[in-house]
Amino acid sequence: MSVQIFLEGKLLGIDEFLLAPAGAEPDQVFLGRSHWISLLSEVLPRALLDELGLAKILLGSSGGGQFLLVLPEEARPPAESFLEAAAKEITEVSAGALKLLWSCTENLGDWSDVRRRLQDAMNQRRGAPLAQAPLESQESDPTPAHNYFIDLASRLRDATSAGWSPEHPGRVAIGEGKHIFPLTASPDALPLARHAALSEDGYHPASTTTLGERAMGLQTWGVLRGDVDNVGIRIRRAQTIEEHIQLSVMYKQFFAGELEVICSMPEFWRKVTVIYAGGDDFAVYGSWDALLGLASEMERLFHRFAEQNLKDFPGAEGKTISMAVALAPSIDASLGAVFEEAGRRLEAAKSADKDCIWLLGRTLEWKQFTEAGGLKDSLMRMIAEFGCSPQYLRDLCGIYRETQSRLSRKQARRTGGERPWRYHRRIGRILASARNEGPQRGDFQKARTALIADLIGRSAVTVKLRPAGRVALEWARLSAEASS
Repeated sequence: MSVQIFLEGKLLGIDEFLLAPAGAEPDQVFLGRSHWISLLSEVLPRALLDELGLAKILLGSSGGGQFLLVLPEEARPPAESFLEAAAKEITEVSAGALKLLWSCTENLGDWSDVRRRLQDAMNQRRGAPLAQAPLESQESDPTPAHNYFIDLASRLRDATSAGWSPEHPGRVAIGEGKHIFPLTASPDALPLARHAALSEDGYHPASTTTLGERAMGLQTWGVLRGDVDNVGIRIRRAQTIEEHIQLSVMYKQFFAGELEVICSMPEFWRKVTVIYAGGDDFAVYGSWDALLGLASEMERLFHRFAEQNLKDFPGAEGKTISMAVALAPSIDASLGAVFEEAGRRLEAAKSADKDCIWLLGRTLEWKQFTEAGGLKDSLMRMIAEFGCSPQYLRDLCGIYRETQSRLSRKQARRTGGERPWRYHRRIGRILASARNEGPQRGDFQKARTALIADLIGRSAVTVKLRPAGRVALEWARLSAEASS
């Protein structure tokens, strides 16, 4: 019986490649690049097995820019040749920004030892970049690759299969190739989230401008990015290869499956488009209001997923998710630039906390995010039911700005908040001046009292304006923009 080896492959430089200059049609090139990366980590390991005539069961895990295979020892040389050819073309197509690296080791010893040897070999390859594809092989003219990405972005949504051919070992073809892999209606279908909101004619993906125009309130769009907290620690704690594969596959199937289902729901299907769903993260863009609802739904489903599938694993690592929403500074902003901003905000949120969301200038725990949504509804009710002018939202935002400045000056002397009656009086004056007279005086008084308590808390002595209140005010202000 031949010795088995593990082969691990990784794509490096993904963010740099996605955000590289794109020339004409930058948004379509950006999406095509993202789709290519998602497909590469699924198609390459399967094509390798088919080329070598090996069983599909030898595929351990794939997706999210990496893959893991179990191969017989005698398959090492042809596997190396396959990956070298793919790596060379990947470097050419990406103009040197994207690298395919891999490492191999024998299936000997505990999984912790095998994983360490794989990582050591990968680090050795990473530290010797000149050993990879030669620089002179890179394309001097990136236009052909740009056309490839634009075509991929436009055709993938309705494609039924993806293919691989030895003539282009680093590319993924749509619907053709020596080896064909189904995308729909098959147990062997590639797990790929590819929902795209369509334009008004129903034939093409909607542009960011169109998605912004479909938003309620302020007509703009944004990007939502999410990432599982400390998932690397959870994966490294796996005691066996079976446990490692189980965890990797569970996370990937959750994001690929649930994201596709959520995006097909009535409130989202015309407003959001998937950028990618990785092994432990995801990104979508669309109407700003739909992104907030989608974030809440994804957190709810992931929380349930973790409770059901990870309850036997000790520790909190890999059981929570953090997200960030970045809004476009203008309706014609670059998708890549807003995606990059969302990534920066997500990293900042995860550095400060876990199990949270960055939104409208604040990092909130998910419980606070839910509170902000409820408070936003109360703020909008004051406009819809009691005739308050949308201007009152801006006046309330002014109270937060003034208070933040005042507390920063007094922080060294005071640890408490301001006196609550000051805010009751000011908020009451703002609401009273903004409201048209009507017969529902008693209901208005109750709603105003509840709103003040939600904004400043219920302490009778001191008060600090709540972060969820600040987010709720901005949320409501954006929702009421059209009527202001």
